[in-house]
Amino acid sequence: MSFLFFLRDALFIFAVVFIWLMLLYQFLLTMGGLLFWRKERVHRKKNIFWEEANLPLVSILIPARNEALVIEGLLERLAQQDYPQEKMEIIVINDGSTDATGDIVTKWKHKNKVNLRLVNIPLEESGRGKGAALNRGLKFSQGEVVAVYDADNLPEKDSLRQLVLELISQPSLAAVTGLFRAYNRHRNLLTRLINLESIAFQWIIQAGRNFFLHIAFLAGTNYVIRRKVLEALQGWDEKALTEDTELTLRIYERGWRVKFLPSAVTWEQEPEKLTTWIRQRTRWARGNNELILRQMKNIFRRRISSTTLELANLFYLYYFFVLAIIISDVFFILSVAGLVNLRLPGPYFELWILAFSLFVLEILVALAMEKEDSWLNFFLALLAYFTYTKLWALVVLRSFFEDFIRRKEKIWIKTDRFPESAYQQRLSSSGRQNERSHQD
Repeated sequence: MSFLFFLRDALFIFAVVFIWLMLLYQFLLTMGGLLFWRKERVHRKKNIFWEEANLPLVSILIPARNEALVIEGLLERLAQQDYPQEKMEIIVINDGSTDATGDIVTKWKHKNKVNLRLVNIPLEESGRGKGAALNRGLKFSQGEVVAVYDADNLPEKDSLRQLVLELISQPSLAAVTGLFRAYNRHRNLLTRLINLESIAFQWIIQAGRNFFLHIAFLAGTNYVIRRKVLEALQGWDEKALTEDTELTLRIYERGWRVKFLPSAVTWEQEPEKLTTWIRQRTRWARGNNELILRQMKNIFRRRISSTTLELANLFYLYYFFVLAIIISDVFFILSVAGLVNLRLPGPYFELWILAFSLFVLEILVALAMEKEDSWLNFFLALLAYFTYTKLWALVVLRSFFEDFIRRKEKIWIKTDRFPESAYQQRLSSSGRQNERSHQD
């Protein structure tokens, strides 16, 4: 019996220590994100000048598999970009779509004087993932710079120009990734919580890492990359479920850099159904499992670098931190039910209150940077602690079960799209710049 008491106490201490280590790391990144935001406010006031004649040709790759609901909105926004049209080529990779995606793109091309090419992947060769579709499109491209946009995106008018100018003004950069926002964030409770998550991720994780470690990860959309870098790396990994993260790691392994540029904004559609969210996040989690295992095999052979530390953090986050969260929740439920009575001395309730407050504070700081620090979002942040974070823990558990217990085959599953909201229709048709309010 004494051993069981010891095990109970040890598990509880494990949960407390590992949760607090992550919270403190996140708090440090939050401070870094805030400092990065202050620096970017100055950056936005600077206008990088570049003669239009010297701007590079940009090949915009759009992987599209059953994107009939959203593809036209993206094409409209690309046609409205303030980047010279003669310096742009749009390549839509129709990845075996069974809906009207191909027809919509073809009709739109005939109506608009835009350099657009539709690449059709035969049905028997289709559905092999985003990386495979992008590699197919790359073969038909000519640009010195390659841009990637998901089909549901609505980039702001100056997004592409900002990304390209930042890239070509710094020779050490291999790629530049922008900020993404959710245009359907007001649709339901789930999209509101996803909105909080995406803002927190970008202004805490992305911005904080960029400030302290000088690293940023490609977000899968709204980014530009040098063609010579892609060719040196032999394109995207077609087997990776998270091709953007995998490509980022290979970029850093070769000594190149990626920069996060939050002033280059695109709007995207987030999952509006929980089942869609779970499938998407499970794919992400399984992709990260794959990357962690692949990279950790050689972790001790690596020299200590920013990416090594980030890999260690990813390993910590997906395994130790999630395990600590689950243990903590189990103890909480058992304590409320009166089945467990911890006798360890210590201010554990006060520590929980402090951890909860720190979690909410970090989200509010990130929301303030996007001018979304409303009372509603404050209450949603409170709710997210008890709901959304627990869903993420379950997703990681599911990915662990599928990868290591069932050893389920890894198949790239496309995220479902939803009919356009009134806000999306207005955003895509008006071409309005700066839907997001910037702090001056």
